[in-house]
Amino acid sequence: MRGHDTQQTAMFSYISLEERIPSDHPLRAIRAMADRALCSLSPLFSKLYPPTGRESIPPERLLRALLLQVLYTIRSERQLMEQMQYNLLYRWFVNLNMDDGVWDVTVFTKNRDRLLEGEVAQAFFEQVLAQARGAKLLSDEHFTVDGTLIEAWAGHKSFKHKDAPPAPPQDGTRNPTVNFKKEKRSNKTHRSTTDPEARLFKKSEGAGAQLCYMGHVLMENRNGLAVSGRLTQAGGTAERDACLNMLEDLGGNRRITLGGDKIYDVHDFVETLRSLNVTPHVAQNDTNRKSAIDGRTTRHPRYKVSMNKRKRVEEIFGWLKTVGMMRKTRHRGMKKIEWMFTFSLAAYNLVRMRNLVPAR
Repeated sequence: MRGHDTQQTAMFSYISLEERIPSDHPLRAIRAMADRALCSLSPLFSKLYPPTGRESIPPERLLRALLLQVLYTIRSERQLMEQMQYNLLYRWFVNLNMDDGVWDVTVFTKNRDRLLEGEVAQAFFEQVLAQARGAKLLSDEHFTVDGTLIEAWAGHKSFKHKDAPPAPPQDGTRNPTVNFKKEKRSNKTHRSTTDPEARLFKKSEGAGAQLCYMGHVLMENRNGLAVSGRLTQAGGTAERDACLNMLEDLGGNRRITLGGDKIYDVHDFVETLRSLNVTPHVAQNDTNRKSAIDGRTTRHPRYKVSMNKRKRVEEIFGWLKTVGMMRKTRHRGMKKIEWMFTFSLAAYNLVRMRNLVPAR
């Protein structure tokens, strides 16, 4: 007998939101780890909010919603709120009931400064890393460092001379025609009016310069988890300077190895690493000069292992740019971009740990 295509609106639902989510859904393991990290941050949240007044949106729900935005590559908070209206999976993950109303999109804007001041992203990243350490997923001897460019939310037309007065629009439109031909532009004389902290930079020969920042990651070589991250202004020595800062996060004075590409093959930098009890397993850059990495390092079998393992850091950058929306940032200013960069690193670790913990 053929069924009839009719719909009768039901007043009640006898299936709970928890029962609607499959028991083997990947988000279940990720939410369990995220909830443990957020529970540890409860004292920090109490300090950020005043003890009296109207109750705010719980910061745990805001961070779970931002985590969803990174995991599912949702471009804007407005689109996230629209999808949370009808997506039961999103409601379950954020901890909203089926009948609860979603909050206004301006809640993210109003709470962003509070989350920035409390350095919540860094605290959340450290709590996730503590869980990985407790599960014995981290190596404490072998690491890899690398950096990548993150395109700023600013166009070349906004890169203007610092001392020149604003020129009137030639076309009488919002997007005037600008001719950069035969004009020498540099970060010393020019600045972006859209994002003044962005820098004009190119990482390789033959590539076009763009307004960007530089993201840096320190990865442990056992399972490819990020153990530290930094965001800096783009520059020729930014990767080596950020590497030294991230090594301070490791603490201790034990002997470790550090893999890297040719940009880290600089005599002063290599000597600094050795003085810090770090064995530099970086690629040799002997194209136009003598490499700082000699036979003392390359003759060991572990050097070849580090050369193979260091390529895994590109997996982190690939995930951040394709899934985590860090190819071109959605924010302006170093503080906001660094917050999202660190938070996206924590999201990557959660995804990676979800695949590692059941297998172990």
